[in-house]
Amino acid sequence: MPVAGNPPKARAAVIFAVGAAILAASDAVIVRALDGAVHPFVIGFFRAFFGAVVLLPWIALRPSVLRSVHPLRQHAVRAGFKLLAMVAFFAAFSWGPLADVTAIAFTSPVFLVLGAALTLGERPGPAMIGAVAIGFVGALFVIGPSGTGFSLAILLALAGAVLQSAIQLILKSMSKGDATGTLVVWNLLLTVPIALLFALPFWTMPGSKEMGLLALQGVIGAACMGLMTHAFSLAPATIVAPVDFLRLPLVALGGFALFGENIALTTLCGGGLICCAALIAARSGKPTSA
Repeated sequence: MPVAGNPPKARAAVIFAVGAAILAASDAVIVRALDGAVHPFVIGFFRAFFGAVVLLPWIALRPSVLRSVHPLRQHAVRAGFKLLAMVAFFAAFSWGPLADVTAIAFTSPVFLVLGAALTLGERPGPAMIGAVAIGFVGALFVIGPSGTGFSLAILLALAGAVLQSAIQLILKSMSKGDATGTLVVWNLLLTVPIALLFALPFWTMPGSKEMGLLALQGVIGAACMGLMTHAFSLAPATIVAPVDFLRLPLVALGGFALFGENIALTTLCGGGLICCAALIAARSGKPTSA
């Protein structure tokens, strides 16, 4: 039944998406609270490890979720890209203003449009071209002369956004054969060993405080993924995706309240333009949800 004719489903989807946005903002705040005490690759390992632990009971109850039509190496490539995107964002959140990094992260749909045009031969329409232009202008506001500038944190956030768009391109083909739950489970299970290999050269055992934050982050990450996935199962992306923009003011508020970060006017203007561009891209395209 169309969601337009089923308001309860639409409301439930929005509620789940709001919960996911709150958890995603909390994730960024936790990374900053670690205050550089844990290397980003080590954070990536523990995030995946604790997330996988949370999912193990569900996998035990529903082992059929592991059945996939795609080869393991394809899941592994996606997991590797996902890990690198996470680590890029973790490093950016550790070293740069939370609001600026989050605003740049929302450029991912813009890169997705460009990537689809370059690799899949999709021809963007006027709306998509407009989204790319608006997103580019918004990014310039954030990193322009009166903004953050091309700091390492901003460059890492841009790298994370590009990697995130590459993951979405991979999902365009994988989601045709596998259920969302299968894609989520295999992503977490394969990220754990891959992340461990990357983390070993930088390994230092986190202290009890840091370990507690990492465990909380893993649970939050798994819950966030579950809430957003369920939201997309109840309503189309045109309803769910805009709710994710709630992350920007929440992260900015967390940065101000907990770390004394001021929110620049350029960040607010640029973030607004980027969110607008991402919304146009979401309404004009068919993004995947996993």
